[in-house]
Amino acid sequence: MTTSPVQKSDAEWKALLAEKGAEPAAFEVTRHAATERPYTGKYEAHWADGTYHCICCGAKLFEAGTKFDAGCGWPSFSEEAVPGAIRNIVDRSHGMVRTENVCANCGAHLGHVFPDGPTETGLRYCMNSASLDFQPRSE
Repeated sequence: MTTSPVQKSDAEWKALLAEKGAEPAAFEVTRHAATERPYTGKYEAHWADGTYHCICCGAKLFEAGTKFDAGCGWPSFSEEAVPGAIRNIVDRSHGMVRTENVCANCGAHLGHVFPDGPTETGLRYCMNSASLDFQPRSE
């Protein structure tokens, strides 16, 4: 397992997320790889211009212009904003083999990537809203 640059205890992550006003599910999603129920996340139907960052460490992950409606119930993006910002890990949980996405900076669980995206990348980064922090683009 690869170690992420930012290391904190569970208590430190909980305190940091509470200080940021993160939603209650953020700790379980980001630190214990929980998954939000579909169509419940605050960014699933969010279409404002800006950038999406890791809720735990603030690393830039996605540009709003790469977000699309995949019809799956979670925010979906076609490519990462900064190459290498997201690390892929083989996930063999729940009797499946998937590619888990974690923040390369702090190891936060973000979601999974699938090879069924609609654009030239062919990728669908299926993210949990609880793992994201949206920052609107300045005028």
